[in-house]
Amino acid sequence: MPLVRIDVIEGRSDEDLRTLADTIQDVLVEHFAAPERDRYQIIHEHRPGRIIALDTGLGFERTRDVVVIQITQQGRDEQQKKAVYAALAEQLESRCGLAPTDLVVSVVENTPADWSFGLGRAQFLEGDL
Repeated sequence: MPLVRIDVIEGRSDEDLRTLADTIQDVLVEHFAAPERDRYQIIHEHRPGRIIALDTGLGFERTRDVVVIQITQQGRDEQQKKAVYAALAEQLESRCGLAPTDLVVSVVENTPADWSFGLGRAQFLEGDL
């Protein structure tokens, strides 16, 4: 059950944001085995200057098109994570025109006890999921 936060600088159209979100979901379904309807995405637009994302000394320049993706999930191994990083870079470039140097991805681990999908219950722990 990935929870995805997508941070961008404001200025993209609704259609562009939907394509971005759909592309990310497609990659998670393919490489993280996320079920089709297991989609939780939060898109947050920031004013220019509110995302500061340098290159960590890698020698490339970011533009105002930078996208920061944080994926909170459980149970994926290093190979799956590497596959997601590569597929996101490839698919976001081909479907959204995003330069791979403008993509930052962070995967955060958690456990079944860290989720409630409503009703004040821990569905993973209580056997509902």
